[in-house]
Amino acid sequence: MADRSGIQWSQATLNPTTGCDRTSPGCQKCYALTLAKRLKAMGLPKYQRDGDPRTSGPGFGLTLHEDVLSIPQRWSAPRTIFVNSMSDLFHAEVPDEFIRRVFEMMVSTPQHTYQVLTKRSKRLAKIASDLPWPHNVWMGVSIESDPYVFRADHLRAVDAAVRFLSLEPLLGPLPRLDLDGIGWVIAGGESGPGSRAPQADWFRDIRDRCGAQGIPFFFKQWGGRTPKSGGRLLDGRVWNETPVLVAAGR
Repeated sequence: MADRSGIQWSQATLNPTTGCDRTSPGCQKCYALTLAKRLKAMGLPKYQRDGDPRTSGPGFGLTLHEDVLSIPQRWSAPRTIFVNSMSDLFHAEVPDEFIRRVFEMMVSTPQHTYQVLTKRSKRLAKIASDLPWPHNVWMGVSIESDPYVFRADHLRAVDAAVRFLSLEPLLGPLPRLDLDGIGWVIAGGESGPGSRAPQADWFRDIRDRCGAQGIPFFFKQWGGRTPKSGGRLLDGRVWNETPVLVAAGR
């Protein structure tokens, strides 16, 4: 499964797996789970496997998609690709061998830049040394509140060209977050009905710490009932900083 991306910081999405389970408070309003229910109702075959109703639900059972691995070979023009917008590559049900195959696919297509994001940082750290880490793979972890800053510690052990953090949905301040070794920070609020509103000072603190350490800062959204409800301005400006793309052909 591949498509144009609706994510501001990528050009395309690629889903070698679909489906997931809630693993921490940031998953409560998971957009992918909501979308999977809709795609299942529409009859899309890749969303017909149901997950555990306690943690995921209709259309969101973890599923591998072998056919997707050949798609980037057909794209000759360089793209920035977000991997697994509808899943987590390091989910416990994804075999190690399949993860390696995804990484080998990224190695074989150096014209593209791949952005991989996970909440399963412990598994990432456990198998990272068995994976290739080419210059075109960026690795990130999601952190929504201070109890989960340990995910950044796991990320620091990974030999990725760019290590990045997705602080979205940000549900509280992050006083214990260590930004050493981090090459990019994305931050944003939660969206959807009943979304939990962030405080501006949470974002200001992260932005200022990034500025002090020379780390690109990207403010994605305030959130609200829809992703665009609150806009993207933080203290009167849009923060669109990103790392320099280093994939072949750039």
